[in-house]
Amino acid sequence: MAETYDVAIVGGGPAGLSAAIELKRRGVEKVALCERGAEAGGIPRHCGHPPFGMREFGRILTGPTYARRLVAAAAATGVTILTKHAVVHAGPDGLLTVATPAGIQTIRAARILIATGARETTRAQLLVPGVRPLGVMNTAALQAFVYQEGRVPFRHPVIVGSELVSLSAILTCRSHGIRPVAMVETEQEVQARPAFFALPRMLGVPVMTDAQVLAIEGSPRVTSVRLRLAGGTETALACDGVIFSGRFIPEAALVEASALALDLGTGGPVIDQHGRSSDPNIFAAGNMVHPIETAGHCWDEGRRVARVIAAGLANAKDAEPDKTPGRRIIAGAGLKYVVPQRLTPEGKGTAPTLNLRALGAARGRLILSDGSGTVLRTQNINSAPKKPIRFPLAGLDLAVDSSDLQLRLEPRP
Repeated sequence: MAETYDVAIVGGGPAGLSAAIELKRRGVEKVALCERGAEAGGIPRHCGHPPFGMREFGRILTGPTYARRLVAAAAATGVTILTKHAVVHAGPDGLLTVATPAGIQTIRAARILIATGARETTRAQLLVPGVRPLGVMNTAALQAFVYQEGRVPFRHPVIVGSELVSLSAILTCRSHGIRPVAMVETEQEVQARPAFFALPRMLGVPVMTDAQVLAIEGSPRVTSVRLRLAGGTETALACDGVIFSGRFIPEAALVEASALALDLGTGGPVIDQHGRSSDPNIFAAGNMVHPIETAGHCWDEGRRVARVIAAGLANAKDAEPDKTPGRRIIAGAGLKYVVPQRLTPEGKGTAPTLNLRALGAARGRLILSDGSGTVLRTQNINSAPKKPIRFPLAGLDLAVDSSDLQLRLEPRP
C-alpha cells in the first residue's frame, strides 16, 4: 500500500528544504521529503566554514549551522522528513519506489519535485592514470572526513581544480592543519573569478594553470603527482594526497532511469521556466538542473518552483503554467547549456532569467533569435570561465510562434 502525499520531494539539500517549507506555508497539507542520507541538509552539512545564510537568515553562518536551521524550519512547518529513504525509481502517475531501512516501499504524490543536487567529477571520470593509492578523494569526501569524522586524511595534498569549491577545499584544509602543496588547473585560466584567488596567494598555495595531471604515484599512499606544464616540461610534486575538486555534474540517476527528457548540455532534466519537466506533474530545481550554483541560489529557486506547484494544486485561476511543451531554446555557438530549455507562453513563470554557461571565457555578445533568424534580444558580456551568466526573460513575447529559439555567443573581435 503506497503512502500518499500532495507533494513528494526527492533530495534534502537547500532547494528541496526551501521548497518543502514554502509548500507548507502556502497551505499544501501533506509534504514528504525523501533524503537518502542519515541527515537532511545537503552539501552545506560538510562545509564547516562560512559564508552561508545571509540571503536566507540575514546572517553569515557555517555550512552545518545553515543546514541545521533549514532542517529545523522544515520540521517546524510540518514537513515529513524521511531520512535513509533513497528514491530508486520515479514512475508514471506520481509513483516513487523508495529503498528504506524497512525494505522497498512506494510513495504516491500528486506532484513530485526532484532536487537531488550535483556531485564532483571523479578521478575515474577524468581519466587520470596511475596507481590507486590511499589519499585520493574529492572535496565532499575530504569535508566528511574532517568535519563529520574528525579525521585528517593527509597533511600535504595537491588540489586539482580552481572553482569556488576548490577554495572551499583550501579553507577546509587550513582549518585542520593541512597545508596544500599546490592548486593545479588543467585549463589556461582559473575557473572561478580571478579576485577569489587572492585567498590561495595569501595562504601561500601556488596556483598552476595549463597543467595536465599525468599520473598519481605512490604505494600504499600517495607520494607524488606527475604533471605536464604549459611548455611541455614534466615535473613531479611531492605530496601525500590528491583532492579532485569541482567539475560538477548533476546527480541525475533518477532522471536517467525514468522517461523524462534529458538535456545533454547540463546532464539534468529538460525543464521550462516554471521548473516543470517533460512530465507535467514532475518538477526539478537546484543544482541538478544547472551545475553548479550557490546554496542561496538553490534555496531561492526551490521556493519559486514550490509556489508554482502550490498554485497548481490549489487550482488557482491562471496560476498553473501551461502544460504544452513550449518553445525550445537551443544553446548555440560558444555555449555549453541554457536553463530552462523550454519557454511556455502562459503564466508568469519562476525563472527571471535564462541561466547559462559558456565554453570557457565569454567575451562578446549574447544573441537570442527565433526560427526565422530575427534577433529578439542581445546582451554584452565579459565572463570568466564557469561563471554563471544570466540572460533576462522579462518582456519577451513568446506567443508569436512555436519555432525554436537559439541563444548564441558572438565573440568580440
